[in-house]
Amino acid sequence: MRRLIKRISLAILILIISFVLYTLISTGFFRTVENHFEGTVVKEIPIQGAEDITISHIDQFALISSTRRMVYPPIKEEQGGLYKMDLNNEDFSLIHLSKSFSKVFAPHGISMYKKNGHYKIMAINHTLKGHSIEAFDLKGDSLFHKKTITDSSLISPNDIVLIDENRFYFTNDHGYTEGIGKFSEEYLGLSVSNVMYFDGTKFIEVASGIAYANGINFDPKRNLLYVASPRGFLIKVYSRNTDGSLDFIEDIPCGTGVDNIEIDNEGNLWAAGHPNLLRFKAYAKGKKDAAPSEIVKVIYNGKKDYFVEKIFIDDGNKMSGSSVASPFKNFIITGNVMDKKFLILKKE
Repeated sequence: MRRLIKRISLAILILIISFVLYTLISTGFFRTVENHFEGTVVKEIPIQGAEDITISHIDQFALISSTRRMVYPPIKEEQGGLYKMDLNNEDFSLIHLSKSFSKVFAPHGISMYKKNGHYKIMAINHTLKGHSIEAFDLKGDSLFHKKTITDSSLISPNDIVLIDENRFYFTNDHGYTEGIGKFSEEYLGLSVSNVMYFDGTKFIEVASGIAYANGINFDPKRNLLYVASPRGFLIKVYSRNTDGSLDFIEDIPCGTGVDNIEIDNEGNLWAAGHPNLLRFKAYAKGKKDAAPSEIVKVIYNGKKDYFVEKIFIDDGNKMSGSSVASPFKNFIITGNVMDKKFLILKKE
């Protein structure tokens, strides 16, 4: 009997040690973060939690999603806004677009689509009463709220990408929102998050089995949809069918906890993220003062033909918890989850 108890105890101990080691290794805990950037910081923009930034290269402006986050996930109602940044000169001036929007608004992922001279904008919104997608029209520097979209499929929405003015995809970064399920997703890498598609009428699950589905973007030139999996340290590549369904192509290992994804004029992917996910989690909960940041550029030429280049690595001194990197000419506009500023970088 004693021998059996010893064997069971040893097995449990091995399981605990294996769990701890797996979690530490798979979240980048042992990685050494060495600062690297071949360029300069040209400006700090004093807006907190600029979590998502996307650019109109045609009209030369950036759309910025900002929320004043104290801890993440939030424990009290937060307030944020959408901002427009002029990129025609190097002044990088801002306009608060949603200043007159009266609803509780804590925007997260954003997307925009141009048609008939103005932009349709959609933003993931988190409140303590639930999640929604807020739809706006942007005409010049004026933002008009059009509607609020809610659905039971918005379990834990993170990012969104418009296909046209009516159809879009969004990610749920968790399949569970509490308890052992959520714990298993974050620490064991349980792959149960998904991608949802709205076809203009109904919501349809089009991809599942993802470890923390996060940033999402679509390249219409190549008909490819990209989904970031920061818990897997990779970007997932899908081809899009005419009915909106997706066919999985491959995973691109990025070596960091990739967050949002932007696409430049050449079709290259730009992603900011978290090289040490446990350090970021401690920072997001207010237990650490800083968390490292990283930006990667992915040159994707097709299946099994890609190259991942490390553009910017910082230990958290310049900026903590980077979440997005939007390239514009020789600049990189890079945001973060909850830092009190975001950076304009200039490459050499």
